[in-house]
Amino acid sequence: MSEARAKRKSQLKSVDVTDSILHDILAGVLAPGVWLKQIDLEQRYQSTRPEVRRALDRLVQKRLVEHVPNRGYHVFEPDGKQANEVSDIRVILETAVADKIVANASELTTKKLRDLAHRFDDLIMNGTMIELYEANLTFHRELLALCGNNELVNLVTEIRQRTSSAPVSQWKTRARIEQSSREHHQMIDALEAKDIEDLKRVIIVHIRQV
Repeated sequence: MSEARAKRKSQLKSVDVTDSILHDILAGVLAPGVWLKQIDLEQRYQSTRPEVRRALDRLVQKRLVEHVPNRGYHVFEPDGKQANEVSDIRVILETAVADKIVANASELTTKKLRDLAHRFDDLIMNGTMIELYEANLTFHRELLALCGNNELVNLVTEIRQRTSSAPVSQWKTRARIEQSSREHHQMIDALEAKDIEDLKRVIIVHIRQV
């Protein structure tokens, strides 16, 4: 195997390790605050020490993992103040493009959003928490994508992860999950009615979990 090919193979595997650790953080398998011993991660993900180290450094950049000099890495654990500040940023960004979302919504796109909202509904009864989280994320990406600004969509997706190291914990109760489901449909109703202000209202309620 050539040196270049070996390097590419190593890089691909390293990305897979990052995705695997990220998935377990988002699923709550690796809980906020838990220390990440590299030797344990090597065994868990069948990877080498350099691959695990690169993966952890990538997750530090995403602010999902924190590096403490001379101690190691642990899953990031934000405080309540930071969570509120992240919510403030999301409200500012997502309501600012509500007019563009409404303007670009069509019968086809609202139907797709309604299908995604129904999938979320079905998973409340029959899915896992990580499936529910991923379905919720897909719905919001599709909704926000209607603004036509891909960089904004990617930015919001990234900062959503800063609210909690385990976003599946965003729903504290079954009642909150069901309320989120209703709010998804209310957003779609606002799109169909071309009601910008109502869309903004529901977005704010949804983000702040009022």
